[in-house]
Amino acid sequence: MSVVELTDALLSSVDKPARYIGGELNSVNKAITPEMVRVAFAFPDVYEVGMSHLGMQILYHFFNRREDVFCERVFAPWTDMEAEMRKAGLPLFALETHAPVKEFDFLAFTLQYEMSYTNVLNMMDLAGVPIFSKERSEEDPIVIAGGCCTYNPETLAPFVDIFYIGEGEISYDELFDRYKEWKAKGGTREEFLIECLKIPGLYIPRFYDVTYNEDGTIKERISLHQDAPATIRKVVVTNVDEAFYPETQVIPWIQAVHDRVTLEMFRGCIRGCRFCQAGMIFRPVRQKSKDVLVKQAKKLLASTGYDEISLCSLSTSDYEELEPFTNDLMDLCKDQKVNISLPSLRVDAFSVDLMQKVQEVRKSSLTFAPEAGTQKQRDVINKNISEEEILRGCKLAFEGGWNRVKLYFMLGLPYEEASDIVGIAELGDKIVQTYFGVDKAQRAPGLQLTISTSCFVPKPFTPFQWAPQDTAESFIEKIKLLKGSITRKQIRYIHHDAKTSVLEAVIARGDQKVAELIYRAYKKGCTFDSWSEYFDHDKWTQAAEEMGLSFDFYAKRERSYEEVLPWDHIDIGVTKKFLMRENELAKSAATTPNCREKCSGCGASRFGKGLCHES
Repeated sequence: MSVVELTDALLSSVDKPARYIGGELNSVNKAITPEMVRVAFAFPDVYEVGMSHLGMQILYHFFNRREDVFCERVFAPWTDMEAEMRKAGLPLFALETHAPVKEFDFLAFTLQYEMSYTNVLNMMDLAGVPIFSKERSEEDPIVIAGGCCTYNPETLAPFVDIFYIGEGEISYDELFDRYKEWKAKGGTREEFLIECLKIPGLYIPRFYDVTYNEDGTIKERISLHQDAPATIRKVVVTNVDEAFYPETQVIPWIQAVHDRVTLEMFRGCIRGCRFCQAGMIFRPVRQKSKDVLVKQAKKLLASTGYDEISLCSLSTSDYEELEPFTNDLMDLCKDQKVNISLPSLRVDAFSVDLMQKVQEVRKSSLTFAPEAGTQKQRDVINKNISEEEILRGCKLAFEGGWNRVKLYFMLGLPYEEASDIVGIAELGDKIVQTYFGVDKAQRAPGLQLTISTSCFVPKPFTPFQWAPQDTAESFIEKIKLLKGSITRKQIRYIHHDAKTSVLEAVIARGDQKVAELIYRAYKKGCTFDSWSEYFDHDKWTQAAEEMGLSFDFYAKRERSYEEVLPWDHIDIGVTKKFLMRENELAKSAATTPNCREKCSGCGASRFGKGLCHES
């Protein structure tokens, strides 16, 4: 086994050298044997971002529970480290053994946001792995990609050998078993990929072709192998209580973005917000039992020493046993002075009594996501929350001693009008008035209300997947309108970059022609595009102009129900018919009840588990 030597001189020349040394508490090391399957698990961003990702922590320990598999972590080196590596001729390496990534059996990327895609290409190049799958030899690792972005795999299809669609605990064991059998037989790379066509949830792009109409839309997708299925259905964990969950987390050497124990409460969401991809692709809703969660929390706190535990889900307030569970968790955490973080709260379900209990140790800020400023617009997106409920929740928070509140909104939502934008400022003003309406003896001094807006990005597998996106110029005008409408000094306004959001829509809804755009942008020097200091819109524009690709075609254009979408060969369980129905309801600002109130027939019941089958 080769080892990449990191000299003291090299490490002392870069920022945060601890990103590259490995050996953290709770990381894994194994004696490597010839029969062992070696996985380089890659997060295409910097160390402290990747180390905050729960999915990576889960799969890292899930893979390594097998004696015959050794999974090591790989992160994108920061620009200073990359420059030093290229100057010294050092390849991309894994943290645990510092072995070159090219020597591994699998190079497995987790894809969590579209603006990391140029980093994927850059990491392959640094590793000495050919970027295009068709150019790889028998000696190169199999490149596999999973994560939420793979539900539209087409914009990375020319670069990835295998896409894993769904939850990782289901098919990876079968994949590794088949790989070991293939390796023992001395088979070819092509033979292994053909064998993978039989594994549920795997999409292998090389066994498909796509034809296009004259207008640039997709005409049809053609299977090139008799075993290549026309559609690939995602794989899901049916019993989350019995599913693998790590008893520990790797503790980073430097502070990560989320530096705490993360406890997954449930998967899926009952709400059905029409802009939310996660709420659709992670259906059906599957909850862990209270006792299982408390048991997992005990083990994680004991093995990490963290002083904070974060409860992870898409909507924490919707956990059925939330109050008794948090009471049990408080009993566990109180003596150890461990703070409990409750993200993803719905302001209508806010319980000041509950929050006072869990934040006895340390009072943090509260974050809510009304998403829209007017009732009409909240109904359009099916947020199912009223202004009265928002103000009542904020009042309870202020009476409970909170004075720092952050509210998330989106600009550019379908059917948005100028009054909806001004309505965000007006809602903020009413919240400030609510604060001052609370008795001085009850409220904490110095209200800090933050209004944050992102730009709406229509995502695959949402009711708004057919919707047009605003142009960057329109977003900028809306930002100016909102900023000018905020007059209270207690309100701080922050917003996302409009040009980045448009490019995100291009990639999110793109086809394989967008893959060429990504490659051209990368060759022009684009990496770390999700970092504002490195995002270069001009280079992306130049790449698009050179190949005659229009951003508007993918982002601004409204799509018809008849159009073949790039991701139509992926089956998430939720039906296209349901998404169409929800899109039509949005046009009349009609709402749909959540899954506990009434089943809306989305299609996720076909998995046979979850909330659909519990009543």
